[in-house]
Amino acid sequence: MRLLFITATRIGDAVLSTGLLDATIRAHPGLQVTVACGPVAAGLFEAVPGLDELIVLRKGPRAAHWRALWRAVVGRRWDLVIDLRASAVSWLIRADRRHWLRSANADDHKVVQLARLLSLSPPPAPRLWLDPANRAAGLRLVPAGPPVLALAPIANWYAKTWPAERFIELAERLTAAKAPLAGARVAVVAGPDERAGAQPVLDALPSARRLDLIGAGPLLDTQAALERCALFIGNDSGLMHMAAAAGIPTLGLFGPSDDRLYAPWGPRTALVRTPESFLTLNPPGGDWRSMPPAMVSLTVDAVEEAAHQLWRRLGETAADQATNQATNQG
Repeated sequence: MRLLFITATRIGDAVLSTGLLDATIRAHPGLQVTVACGPVAAGLFEAVPGLDELIVLRKGPRAAHWRALWRAVVGRRWDLVIDLRASAVSWLIRADRRHWLRSANADDHKVVQLARLLSLSPPPAPRLWLDPANRAAGLRLVPAGPPVLALAPIANWYAKTWPAERFIELAERLTAAKAPLAGARVAVVAGPDERAGAQPVLDALPSARRLDLIGAGPLLDTQAALERCALFIGNDSGLMHMAAAAGIPTLGLFGPSDDRLYAPWGPRTALVRTPESFLTLNPPGGDWRSMPPAMVSLTVDAVEEAAHQLWRRLGETAADQATNQATNQG
């Protein structure tokens, strides 16, 4: 049985789509999977069970990327096509069944919208697949030792970025004596082209307790490293969704983006947002590329309290979490 799964370009949206892919694979043992997605997100799918082909959609003029995809898949008959990009390709190839994402209820979380496409209830949680090489890389990036607080201080647009100095102060508070992560190491996580923005946070940390995960390698190596962390705190970003999919306690920071749609998904997640609504910070018709910083009203006190609330809700200490991660991933 053959599946063509056409999914997102951005990392966050691609991660959120993996629950749908996982549910489909589980429902059809032996399924041969072809994934088509943008180049930034492609690395997320390299270890998908039954992966037959990974097609990278490189955007070109006059829909050249869609024509390239059609040429790559038109010669096969597909048992199932799941198209989350609403492309014409789905209707120009031979397929027994097609699921084509149309307009959705804008008030529902993206995971709920995707689950509705296949009438799945409850919505399947996002997940990422790792191979032994990724696990080995994760152990190298986050070796055995004290618990790790992972910080992701960058977002894909500047207005969503909480100030670097507040990440630094937050790390000091959460790793201080008698804090939930007393004496923990701190990992700074960011993409390879985001070092300039993340470096000030890294530089401010005690050298003996910091881990540099900026541009740490392939996405799945980063995912394996995240799975070994005790707590993740970061801006609304693809890394936030990766951390939530890893199953670690994840706290997302929100301001000008819609947490109703993009909150981290899962029972071990939470969010904290600015006192202003996203519509106040990002009114319809605005240009996100030219927006001024929009996270300055989110205080360190508010984020620290949200982190404490997440710990209390989970009923775990940092030591418990570190032990669990070492058992599961070591």
